[in-house]
Amino acid sequence: MTDLFHDKAADWDERPIPQQISEGVTRALLEAVRFEPGMTVMDFGAGTGLLASKIAPRVERLLAVDISEAMLEQLAKKPELAGKVDIHCRDILETPLEETVDLVVSAMAMHHVEDTRALFAAFHAHLVPGGHLALADLDTEPGTFHPPGTEGVFHDGFDRDATRGLLEEAGFTDVAFVTACEVDREERRYPIFLVTATRA
Repeated sequence: MTDLFHDKAADWDERPIPQQISEGVTRALLEAVRFEPGMTVMDFGAGTGLLASKIAPRVERLLAVDISEAMLEQLAKKPELAGKVDIHCRDILETPLEETVDLVVSAMAMHHVEDTRALFAAFHAHLVPGGHLALADLDTEPGTFHPPGTEGVFHDGFDRDATRGLLEEAGFTDVAFVTACEVDREERRYPIFLVTATRA
């Protein structure tokens, strides 16, 4: 499997847009989700750990899941994650984890997964009954957020009503959306939502 982030990982945390998104999503996440000290949390598409490093002090364990070895190498270097994170470089749609978690979080990873229906089914399977989901990604956009020809981008954002329908179909309830932040890029503004839901 080609690591599409191999050449981006080293300076990812210094890039202004990932920083801005991470800060906005973290704020929305802390307002929308109750973190408990005993929680086990999966960070799907964990990347370099921008989100995981903010969550780690609030929970017991983090499972950092990504298919980019280069990004996870950067995550593993972060001292604030030492002793708190288990790293899994795998595609959980093909190779599920061997355990369930209390919460799945994700920031800007959904658009890299072609089959959203299968992704939501995988999240459902990885959550304990009553567990929670909190996913952030782009609202529907005209295909200009990523540079033309960017590999591994399967969706130009997501329609909130359609996403709600897929989550409910997968067995989630209490689906709720907020706008986590808005990103300005090349004279366009791109809203990023946070959707939360509960595994029935």
